Amino acid sequence: MGRVRTIVFKSAFYGLSVAIVLLAPVTALFGQRAFRRWVLLWTQYHAWCARNLAGIRVRIEGAPLAGPALYASKHQSFFETFELVRMLDAPAVVMRQEYARIPVWGWAARRYGIIIIDRSGSAAALRQMMREAKAAGAAGRSVVLFPEGTRSAMGETPPVLSGLAGLYRAVGRPVVPIALDTARVWPKHGPMRPGLVTFRFGEPIPAGLKRNEIESLVHREINALNG
Repeated sequence: MGRVRTIVFKSAFYGLSVAIVLLAPVTALFGQRAFRRWVLLWTQYHAWCARNLAGIRVRIEGAPLAGPALYASKHQSFFETFELVRMLDAPAVVMRQEYARIPVWGWAARRYGIIIIDRSGSAAALRQMMREAKAAGAAGRSVVLFPEGTRSAMGETPPVLSGLAGLYRAVGRPVVPIALDTARVWPKHGPMRPGLVTFRFGEPIPAGLKRNEIESLVHREINALNG
């Protein structure tokens, strides 16, 4: 049944997503706000497919801040990349540069306002990432970062990458850690399965901490549900 659900979900979601992405340049003609509304519509369709076709239900513990913040989230599946955009009302998302190179989709992602992270870790790339994050914060947008970098399975706790501390300084806002357990229903490898997943918004961590402090706190908090 897991494989059947996966096939049904992917057929419905990715099938219509092709049209949504191809129409993105048209919606961009109506301005940035209209374009982001289009992206949010896409995330709402994703949530509908996950709930009704894959049987995935979401429980939220805690709450996002009322104003802009830097959100540091655990990353276990593609599920949270869509859900967090929906929950946080179109934040800027830090994303690997490989995704920005995908034809049409990459253009749409840049138009939306993603922040590119270059895994080569060069000083110039980090400075560019921090400039983009600072601009997003100045525009009143929250920023979402997956500080461990890559998707992980339940129980895995990859180290926090260096970009977290730089963004923390650049944005100059509280960090809200997000723990989740989406790998229970959408593992890195294998079929999807129905079930309940939790998104836990932790207590905001104030700006101004030292690098080792912020990295340690965030790493601990985002892995709170990773048992």
